[in-house]
Amino acid sequence: MAWREIIYEYDGSFDGFLCCIYESYTQKERPTAILCDGDDEPGLFEIRAVLTDRAHAKRVYRSFFKISPDVGSFLRRVFLTCMDDKEMAMYRFIVKLYRDGAPLLTRLSDETYHPLLRAVRQLSGEAEALRGFIRFSELSGVLGAEIEPKNRILPMLRKHFCDRYHNESFFIYDRTHREALLYANGVSRIVPLAQFEMAPPDEHEANYRRLWRRFYDTIAIRERENHKLRMTHMPKRYWNTMTEFQKEDDFIPRSQGSVEAAPAPCVPAATPAPEKPTGCAPSAPA
Repeated sequence: MAWREIIYEYDGSFDGFLCCIYESYTQKERPTAILCDGDDEPGLFEIRAVLTDRAHAKRVYRSFFKISPDVGSFLRRVFLTCMDDKEMAMYRFIVKLYRDGAPLLTRLSDETYHPLLRAVRQLSGEAEALRGFIRFSELSGVLGAEIEPKNRILPMLRKHFCDRYHNESFFIYDRTHREALLYANGVSRIVPLAQFEMAPPDEHEANYRRLWRRFYDTIAIRERENHKLRMTHMPKRYWNTMTEFQKEDDFIPRSQGSVEAAPAPCVPAATPAPEKPTGCAPSAPA
C-alpha cells in the first residue's frame, strides 16, 4: 500500500509533534513537511491540522523506550534546539529507528542521526555557558534576568537555577522565544510572554550594578588585554544581557536623572590591578 503525502500542522509542543508521528503511522501517510501554527505554508500538498492527544503522545513515547531508554529524552533535547527544519529531521530519524532498532544509536556518523547529535551538543554548550553568564537584578524583592539564546534553553536551565535559588523568587525571560521561567515558593513554570520589558533599576539596584561593573574593570590587567581570547571564552552574542557590558543608561536609577547621582556604596574609584604583587604576603600558619 502506497503512503499518501501530506503536510502536518501542529501546535508547536513536543506532545503535538509525537501526535504527528502517531498520525503518520496510523493513517499510512508520509508528511513532506511538519509545520507549527503560523509557519509559512507551502501549497503543493494537502495541509491538515493534527490535534494534540496526550494518550497518543504517550503511546509513541513508550515505543521509543522499548528500543532504548535514552531515545525519548534525547529527542526532547533535539526538540529544544534551533536546528533548521528539526521536525522533519527528527521524523526521518524516527522512521529509521523503527526500521533498524537500537543498532542505529551506535552509528554516530549516520546521515539522519549525526545532525541531531550535533544540534544537541550545541544546545548543551549554550546551556553550560548561560549557567555562568546570566546576570540577575533585584526588582522589588524578586530576582530577574534576561537572555537571548539561539535555542529554547529555559528547560535546560530550570533545575540548575531552581536548586540554586530555592529560597528566592525569580524569573528568567527569553527574548528570542518570548517565554519566561518563573519560580516562587518551590514551584516553577515556563510560560509564554508575548511582550515584556524589564523595569528600570531602583537606586539600590543601580548601585550594585555599578559596583559589579567597577569590580570587573578593576581586576582587569590592561597590559594583558586579549579581545580575541575573551570572545572565545565569553562569546559576544551574550554581552547584551551581561551587566559588565551594559550601557550607562542601565546604571541610572529610576528616581534619578544621571549616573553620577547614584554612587556605589563605600567603593573607591576603579584602578587597574597590578601586574605582579608589590610585596611578599606572610605565609599561612601551620
